[in-house]
Amino acid sequence: MIALAALAAGAAASALLWWCLWRTLATAEVLERTNLHGRSLPVASGIVVVLAVVGAATLYRLVERVGGVSATEAQRGETVGVLAATTLGFAFLGLVDDLIGAVATKGFGGHLRALAHGDLTTGVVKLAWGGLVGLLTAAALVPGGGFGAMLRGGLLVAATANLANLFDRAPGRAIKATAAGALLVACLGAPAWALTGPLLVVGAGLGLVVADLRERCMLGDTGANPLGAAVGAGLVLSLGARGQTVAVAVVVALNLLSERVSFTRVIDRTPPLRWLDRLGTLPERRRARSAP
Repeated sequence: MIALAALAAGAAASALLWWCLWRTLATAEVLERTNLHGRSLPVASGIVVVLAVVGAATLYRLVERVGGVSATEAQRGETVGVLAATTLGFAFLGLVDDLIGAVATKGFGGHLRALAHGDLTTGVVKLAWGGLVGLLTAAALVPGGGFGAMLRGGLLVAATANLANLFDRAPGRAIKATAAGALLVACLGAPAWALTGPLLVVGAGLGLVVADLRERCMLGDTGANPLGAAVGAGLVLSLGARGQTVAVAVVVALNLLSERVSFTRVIDRTPPLRWLDRLGTLPERRRARSAP
């Protein structure tokens, strides 16, 4: 119940913050980008997700300190704190990429080729520092698990964060994908204390879903990366060593597959996925057979 309350609190907080900040974001020239329909929108609007998560997590810990907690609630509070820190870490990397990232350089291969020619792209920085943030997250979520557990969990968190970013190619897609991932995590049977932190972050993403679907904002790497990382953290908390290994294999395979296969084309050619992808979007998006 508390985990669901965290989901609702995250959604309410980010929706309120968006209502308060959208005019400021929409008029900031540094954030102005053109979307697939030619609309000028504020990129990195996912900063609202970060503010909502950090604010809600801080409030939760204050209430926890004042009221006193049981051992289970202490675990819940620690998880919420870790997810807030993870959100900050991945959002910072995403913001750097949103503002100064090289648009022409795409995929792991493109960034590594650029590095081979002496160009350090923001994608390479994200790859290195995202992995570090993932390792720190895994170490904090499963203390005493050993180096193998930290490496496996860190890879899962970082790869899932990047996977969410790969889905952020159409209005609302990344939010829908991470919501589906959170539902999967919940179905795996993790205890409620373990779900509270991840669901708080995913809920903060859901608070922006209407603005994203109606093409009033772009989530950007700033928002997509933390949402994916939250799902990855949920998998770390929900699965044992064997399950995490399978999850890492699947998520890494999807990341590598994106180098050769367009997720957008797969979605457009699969009627159920296309219907879900278009659900709630503007009429011109629903009529489109494929994205540019």
